[in-house]
Amino acid sequence: MEVEGAQICELSERELHEATVTTPVNIAVVKYWGKRNNDLILPTNSSISCTLNQDHLNTKTTVRASSSYTDDRFWLNGIEETISNSPRLTTVLVTLRAIRKEKEKTLGPLAEGEKPLSEWKLHIASENNFPTAAGLASSSSGYAALAVCISKVLELDLTASELSKIARRGSGSACRSLYGGFVEWQHGVDPSGEDSCAVSIAPESHWPELEALILVVSDVKKSTPSTSGMSTTVKTSELFPLRVNEVAPKRIKQMEQAILEKDFNSFATIAMKDSNQFHAVCLDTFPPIFYLNDVSRGIITLVHRFNSQVDPATGEPLGIRAAYTFDAGANAVIFVLKNNVKELVEYIASHFPPATLQPTSVYFPDPFGIFRSADAPTASGFEEYLKATPKTFELLPTFEPGSVRRIIHTNIGDGPRNKPCSASLLNVSGMPRRAKD
Repeated sequence: MEVEGAQICELSERELHEATVTTPVNIAVVKYWGKRNNDLILPTNSSISCTLNQDHLNTKTTVRASSSYTDDRFWLNGIEETISNSPRLTTVLVTLRAIRKEKEKTLGPLAEGEKPLSEWKLHIASENNFPTAAGLASSSSGYAALAVCISKVLELDLTASELSKIARRGSGSACRSLYGGFVEWQHGVDPSGEDSCAVSIAPESHWPELEALILVVSDVKKSTPSTSGMSTTVKTSELFPLRVNEVAPKRIKQMEQAILEKDFNSFATIAMKDSNQFHAVCLDTFPPIFYLNDVSRGIITLVHRFNSQVDPATGEPLGIRAAYTFDAGANAVIFVLKNNVKELVEYIASHFPPATLQPTSVYFPDPFGIFRSADAPTASGFEEYLKATPKTFELLPTFEPGSVRRIIHTNIGDGPRNKPCSASLLNVSGMPRRAKD
């Protein structure tokens, strides 16, 4: 493996037309749902998201251009997909090549027989380290990675804002993954889409106490794709105009203020209400769209019970300490401040226990070591907690073991990262290292 990595580095140094990046997932706390222009992917309302730490959730993409390649080729998680079958992928490629062609007009003449870089074919390999199309925003990180990688390979000097407009053409929410921290996708008013781009509200360092737990309920591809779901909602939901014209604009301002002031109570309240309304609009669609399931609804109940607890010493309410949000899928993202994470994990595990015989390290890897101590220097502290009885939490229904498949503990993270040539997903011949039949 080291030899192949060295060969790839030598190839990259010689041709200088390969790039590898990782990009983060972002989770919207004021949702985007519905388009005013389907072709340009222009949203009906602005949205705000939190960028999650890509050490835990990321898309990794390698793009290599070569004058010897005969076709553009694309592999997702080791499986080749036909580029012509994806209009959005094609749009991103065509857009970036057009920018390169414009740049080439200002460059000097080529040697006889040499093709301009804009005409070189591309081999693209992309991998997600989390379930694809299961409501965990895989398209947002995927198209962000694609836009960044291709722009580097084609030697384009584009800003994050400019790249966000291109990534948006692949997947709307992808524009927000061009930044770390807290991001607004401004819906814009220009019919051309030139003012519909992502902007930073605050960097990842702004609110270090804010963390997230992702409860993976299902790895199954969602039954209603977001694109078709949005289209049906815009056409049929009577609640949708109220959300677009009144509720969402107000929440954008409130959420931005809550983030800048690090006001968790307001942040949590807005996030939960907006998630609820998004799914209410989906239910108001005809025929209705169901992204949540019984386990999802159980998680919602659990968070509200967690937030209704009182201090046992004083009897005073502890206040809102956790906030759920659900995108177009059954999986939950729960935002929580760092000092409440351990108690919340215990609360979740009490009511959504791991599958029988499931290793503790799979159910909850404990990447930040919140269950470690001098007596339990590894994640075994969580395993000991699971064995302890009885649980002291108020009575809630306990779901079947394995209803929550795993808990991913993460925090707010940075934007796209450049990776060394040794991290390439393509081998020396330009094929994916981990190709699948």
